[in-house]
Amino acid sequence: MDLMNPDDLEFLRRPLHGFLTVSTGEPRPVWFEAAADGTIQLFTEPDALKVRRARRDPRASIVVAAPVGERERWVSVSGRVSLEPDGAHDLAARLAARYWDLDDPARAADLKAILATDQVRLVIHPETVRRYAY
Repeated sequence: MDLMNPDDLEFLRRPLHGFLTVSTGEPRPVWFEAAADGTIQLFTEPDALKVRRARRDPRASIVVAAPVGERERWVSVSGRVSLEPDGAHDLAARLAARYWDLDDPARAADLKAILATDQVRLVIHPETVRRYAY
């Protein structure tokens, strides 16, 4: 938690997309949650490429940038990643409510489909946090 300041956490709690890189893979846009303990949490299917990469080399980073139209700002978090078998469905439900209008029947169905599949949580334990604001 000491690595992130309150401004970082406020920024990371907005419904922004992050760009996740696991080990030597290419960045992928993801939903994420900045947890109260300062970790960054994501959910994914257990056989996803990012999970296989994390098992081989448990390093990951995420970069989150402000959208066009706002002043330039980004936060980058990197560190060890752990794969957690519990809590992924709860996280998925929280993030779906954050990113989607769940009153939309199509989005509600999308969430139902996610919750019907096996999911794991990827948790980034920050070792380095960098930021820029202009």
